[in-house]
Amino acid sequence: MAGFLGWTLDAFDFFVVVFLLDTLSKQFAVPKKDIIWTLTATLALRPVGAVVFGLLADRFGRRTPLMLNVVYFSIIELLSGFSQTFTQFLILRALFGIGMGGEWGVGASLAMEQTPTKWRGVLSGILQSGYSIGYLLAAVATRVVLPQLGWRWMFWLGALPALLALYIRTKVPESPAWQEHRIASLRGILRAVTGHAKGFAYLVLLMTFMMFLSHGTQDLYPDFLKSSRHIAASTVPWIAILYNVGAVMGAVVFGQLSQSLGRRYSMIAALMLSLCVIPFWAFGGSLAVLAIGAFLMQAGVQGAWGIIPVHLNEVVPDAVRGLMPGLAYQLGILFAAPTNSIEDALRDHFGYSWALAGFEIFVMVVLTFVILFGREEHGRSFYSGDLVIERE
Repeated sequence: MAGFLGWTLDAFDFFVVVFLLDTLSKQFAVPKKDIIWTLTATLALRPVGAVVFGLLADRFGRRTPLMLNVVYFSIIELLSGFSQTFTQFLILRALFGIGMGGEWGVGASLAMEQTPTKWRGVLSGILQSGYSIGYLLAAVATRVVLPQLGWRWMFWLGALPALLALYIRTKVPESPAWQEHRIASLRGILRAVTGHAKGFAYLVLLMTFMMFLSHGTQDLYPDFLKSSRHIAASTVPWIAILYNVGAVMGAVVFGQLSQSLGRRYSMIAALMLSLCVIPFWAFGGSLAVLAIGAFLMQAGVQGAWGIIPVHLNEVVPDAVRGLMPGLAYQLGILFAAPTNSIEDALRDHFGYSWALAGFEIFVMVVLTFVILFGREEHGRSFYSGDLVIERE
């Protein structure tokens, strides 16, 4: 619950900007491209958070760094709502990226290390679906809060996650796997990471293309619906709600499927679903076709993503589970940070539909081979207590 809520609220704070591109462009009197750049700045700073909070999590435990992280990104979100100039807003969104970068790795390790092996797949999907729930809540807030209270309240509401720190402090136990495999110094943690450099490099490559997959299908899609398919601005949030329901369902279904089919083949199956629906998702000629295409697209995209928490936590060394998965995840974000800008540039040359479709076809094909030639350690034990749990 702590990992799920943290990721949900973190995603809400990020996707608020996606729905405010036009509003913020007018507010700060800058081109929409500049507001899109703030999304890139957020993504680019996420590896910093992964390093800082990941090191703290492997050295001092999962709970306290997770609490600090939640409080940090809540404060930055609150301050974003007080921005008076574009420069202030850009700086705050970059700083928000540090908090966003730290939450996933710590939250995922805390959750996966205490999950029985037979439930890892489905609970991995539920944990990762927090991202889609956050996106969905941002869409709801755009439909309900924005017209009544204005854009600043969208960010001020995003500060409420600070209350989650109280829940973590009082209800969440420390990870027994961390207690069993803890390393006594930060230098030792870094040495453990560098000792697995080849495997780490593969994870960074995997996560780079996973980021191309998710952000390339999500971030600009509301703007695509409005500006290219001429869907009413009041209708777009409802479509976003629909395709995020698909995302949640896909994450849970494919997460559970990975328990029997394996992590890699389940991810590839999810990618094939998304690849097949690209014509409906990018070229649909009616609201119904676009909505169905978007629903199935995100079911596949987040179906693949739903397996990522358990997959990454199973293939990394025990002693650096707080740092390595999160750092690979966020370095993937760093290398994929220009996704929105690339698609925006492609739009100028090929049109919005082909910009999105062409980019994602390339990404899905390459990602399929990256996954296929990787490795997995399905069902690996994280600590001695796992054996007791499985016998029970």
